[in-house]
Amino acid sequence: MDAEDISKHEEHFSEEKFWTKVRKFSKKAGASIVYAVLLLYYTLQKPEVPLKAKAIIAGALGYFILPLDLIPDVAAGVGYADDLSVVIFALIQVALYVDDEIKMQAKTKLKDLFGENVDTSEIDNKLG
Repeated sequence: MDAEDISKHEEHFSEEKFWTKVRKFSKKAGASIVYAVLLLYYTLQKPEVPLKAKAIIAGALGYFILPLDLIPDVAAGVGYADDLSVVIFALIQVALYVDDEIKMQAKTKLKDLFGENVDTSEIDNKLG
């Protein structure tokens, strides 16, 4: 999957669908994927992010929201593997725009969803 493939899912992204999916499936999806999608979401909000990067982000978030994945989200243990790979790919593509402020916003929201002791090092290490 490349940036163009991901951008095709942009039409499935909306604020309402995004927050509904995050609230409903955050515990099942796990902190790593939720942190990654939150990083993308908050990066999307930055006005200075170029449209091409925003298309990649919206596509990845649209894919996350889409109920019909390559691997259904309800599949025990592996249902979010494809979501995570798409989200991580998009995150790497737009890493240049993920700053400390965005990380802080994502971590604050992550604490609301999962509590205080959330380890974000796996995703933070991928961002460099």
